[in-house]
Amino acid sequence: MPGEGDPQDVVAFLTEQHARIRRLFDDVAGSRGPERAERFGELVRLLAAHEAAEEEIVHPFARGRIDGGEPVVEQRLEEEQAARRAVGALEDLDTGTPAFLERLARLRQDVLAHAEAEERYEFTHLRVAAGRAQLENLAKAVKAVQAAAPARPHPGTAPAAVRDGRS
Repeated sequence: MPGEGDPQDVVAFLTEQHARIRRLFDDVAGSRGPERAERFGELVRLLAAHEAAEEEIVHPFARGRIDGGEPVVEQRLEEEQAARRAVGALEDLDTGTPAFLERLARLRQDVLAHAEAEERYEFTHLRVAAGRAQLENLAKAVKAVQAAAPARPHPGTAPAAVRDGRS
């Protein structure tokens, strides 16, 4: 794992975030009371920042640079939109209810399947399509977008690519 001062490529950075998202789902499900609400808030913030950066930086790059990029990106955007809606529905529930845990389990399954698809169909091809310096520059751009990203996804908002007529 790279140290803090080491350059990191975008694939490694986002894959590490996928692992953190997996752990946060476990933390939310395994906690109770205020701790569960706190962990869920942390998960929501990470998901919002992660997806915002992918939509603004990674997906547009992949769309234009990897073979078959258009359908790969379109499928990821559909999954991300569904996750935004699911997160919004979860935010309306009390984290202590059985309904919250049931919906959280479904969201976890969908988000982890989405992460696996990104890693397999998008990230693997990014490593082939871009050189090391380009991957490092993409990581810097992703980190900048994440630093300015909203604290929660907006379920009714279409991804930037859709809003801008790029879908």
